[in-house]
Amino acid sequence: MTTRSTACVAGLMALLASASTAQAEPRADAAIIAQRLLDTLRESNGVPGMGAAVWQEGQIVWEGSSGLRDVERRLPVTRETLFRLASVSKIFTVAAVGQLAEQGRMDLDAPMQRQLPWLGSHWAPITPRQLAAHVSGLPHYQAVDADRGSRHYATGRDAVAIFAERDLLRPPGTAYSYSSWGYTLLGALVEEKTGRAFTDYVAKKVAPGLAIRADATDSGDADASRAYGFDQRRVVDVPRHDFSYTWGGGGLSGTASAVASFGGRMIDGRVVRPETFDAMLVPVKLADGKAAGEDDYEVGFGWRIGGDADGAPFVHHNGVALGARSTLGLWRGERTAVSVLSNASWVSRMEPTAQMIAAPFRAVPAGLVDAACPIDARHYSGTFGDVAVEGTVRFRIEAGLCVGTAEQHPAMLAYFGTAMQRADAPLTLIGLDPKGGLARAGLVNPFGIADLRAQADGSFAAPITTTRHLVLRFDQPAK
Repeated sequence: MTTRSTACVAGLMALLASASTAQAEPRADAAIIAQRLLDTLRESNGVPGMGAAVWQEGQIVWEGSSGLRDVERRLPVTRETLFRLASVSKIFTVAAVGQLAEQGRMDLDAPMQRQLPWLGSHWAPITPRQLAAHVSGLPHYQAVDADRGSRHYATGRDAVAIFAERDLLRPPGTAYSYSSWGYTLLGALVEEKTGRAFTDYVAKKVAPGLAIRADATDSGDADASRAYGFDQRRVVDVPRHDFSYTWGGGGLSGTASAVASFGGRMIDGRVVRPETFDAMLVPVKLADGKAAGEDDYEVGFGWRIGGDADGAPFVHHNGVALGARSTLGLWRGERTAVSVLSNASWVSRMEPTAQMIAAPFRAVPAGLVDAACPIDARHYSGTFGDVAVEGTVRFRIEAGLCVGTAEQHPAMLAYFGTAMQRADAPLTLIGLDPKGGLARAGLVNPFGIADLRAQADGSFAAPITTTRHLVLRFDQPAK
């Protein structure tokens, strides 16, 4: 994403907060399409259980559940299932900090050492704003932290002691370097200023009435999913893990609808004031004037700032942890939020996947190329990155949708085979047109759901990653 000036971004976000774009009414079959995408994704990646939800114009318009929350007991995922949120927890942390800043109870630009007198002076002065944007210089988890999660910490202050004597990786404000320890420190600041446990403050003040709480895995909560991983592509239980070392960095749990509803509350100004959210979505600048972030997003006050495939502003945060992969994404101008949660860590592209699951509920993008479902096709050819590929394909009309199944070419199997989860499932194309066309489809692959679109030259193209594209042509096999 091209770096913009602070003034331009603030102006754009303020505009989006006050003026929604035209929004088509959700199609009656949107829920069917979204559920089919979610089910096919779970079947393709081998994750035991997944949940997703879409919030739009003040309410949850769809909740999806797929697979099992407990494999051994064959208990299904339901709308009440609590998943680990992993680093999506950070969005709740910055909301808590934003609330307290609004109340004048903390200063986002004052040194933490001044606001936490017990912190000491081992580090150069660092601020809450720098911590939230990962530019404080604090390290992320290191080799010495391999046994984190093996004990319980009573307070955020106790957890900060784990890393309080470690050196900064670089001077504050000079580089973007992701650090969950920085959010442990922000959580301790919330506790210091409120006199309450971090998880209690979040539940009562940041997300009241929503199913958001401390990690519930192994707690005995009947609605909590178990946590899973992969061992040679077999689903296995992961060890018990206590997230008290970083409640604010990755230790919360929630239902898919609660996470999406929280996103909606942020959009509606019910968590922090709209002008506070505006400020959160201004990219933080490094000392050299560049915006903090990665290649495809910039970072504001915790939120990742980017756009979707059609250029619409999209802000999000992803998470990954033992037994979890998660995302929350917002189209603020459209008053739409989407969450996707799972009970296993897997190699994935979460934000494009979430965008595709939400696609049936959003307006159809302009400029799509009409394409009929290629029912008679039996063969595909094309390119996967810079490799020529071909294979068999079958299409059918299912519940009014164009659905295709394509065998993976060896180049695809080799590429997806680098993942820890199942990687051998056929590629599945699920058309988003309820009339059975294939102008646009969700291309379900082991890394997630890609946005497949018909091209003017008769081909179909989808970005599998930011650097690798798949281009396909469908035809009869040669005689």
